[in-house]
Amino acid sequence: MSRLTALIVKEFLALLRDPRSRFVIFIPPVLQLVVFGYAATFDVTDVPFAVFNESDSEAARDLVARMDGSPQFRRVATITHDAEIAPLVNRKQVLAVLHIGPQFERDLKTAGSAPVQLILDGRDSNTALIALGYAQTIINEYNASYGVLPAPARLDVRSWFNPNLLSRWFIVPGIVGLLTLVVTMLVTALSVAREREHGTFDQLLVTPYRPWEILIGKAMPGLIIGTLEATLIVVVTVLWFHVPLLGSLVTLYTGIGLFLLSAIGVGLMISSLSVTQQQGLLGAFLFLVPAIILSGFSTPIANMPPLVQKLTLLNPMRYFMVVVRGVFLEGTPFHLLISQFWPMALIGVACLTMAAWLFRRRMV
Repeated sequence: MSRLTALIVKEFLALLRDPRSRFVIFIPPVLQLVVFGYAATFDVTDVPFAVFNESDSEAARDLVARMDGSPQFRRVATITHDAEIAPLVNRKQVLAVLHIGPQFERDLKTAGSAPVQLILDGRDSNTALIALGYAQTIINEYNASYGVLPAPARLDVRSWFNPNLLSRWFIVPGIVGLLTLVVTMLVTALSVAREREHGTFDQLLVTPYRPWEILIGKAMPGLIIGTLEATLIVVVTVLWFHVPLLGSLVTLYTGIGLFLLSAIGVGLMISSLSVTQQQGLLGAFLFLVPAIILSGFSTPIANMPPLVQKLTLLNPMRYFMVVVRGVFLEGTPFHLLISQFWPMALIGVACLTMAAWLFRRRMV
């Protein structure tokens, strides 16, 4: 045990003395937490729009006033000719143009309905669809105010787990997994490669340490640093971003521990195959990018092609996203997440076994 403790202390000292390693541990997590916490959002507010009102009737002015009064829209231009529409949209000065025809009020009174055109900039399809949903809500409220009879049915919406429909509640818990994976992968992917680059790995191999002891000594700094990083992000998520933590900390940290186990295993595999730290960094990023994309962090896995969905089964971050969001937003109990725990444990054991085999080959 004393030998193992000495090896772990040596790993921490080597890690903290290296300026590049210190930068990897402390700077990226802080920057990414700020960027993702505030910038990564699916909420669309302050949509710039223009009005082309050819009717100038009381009914048309009422509809325009509803658009102006909406907190989601901001009028930036008033159009008087058709030729003004295209330049505004092409230069991205407006996302939407509300066009009311000259016969709007007459059609409304005689036929009971009148067309209203909404021109959207479809280059960003997600934002355009969200803005369209906002506009449809305003139109529906406008129609209800002009209805003669009350509607036979009324839709009362209740959003479970995220009553205010804030995308931050969905994104910020996922940052726990993202930043934990990034830091842990980089720390472990550089460990053996750093020894080889400095010429000390061969010296380590001729010591009385057995392969599993070297493996544990290399893994413990990543486990400790990853746990501290995850704890910091959880605290900031709850206290700064006010995302509710409804589940048990035991369940959450069980998921964090198993996720770190799998991430450390992958990182040590990459480090065992790398000769230099540059190769270790490249290998880590080659794993990180697809792991984040295929985790369900920003896009649902169910929307991916069937073959890609099967590939995500090899991604430990896929399972941790279910765990962390379930614990934060749903208060999911421990026994319902066992189906997510055991795949992470299996991936971690398999990768650590492969890393130990690579160490043993190096020692032969």
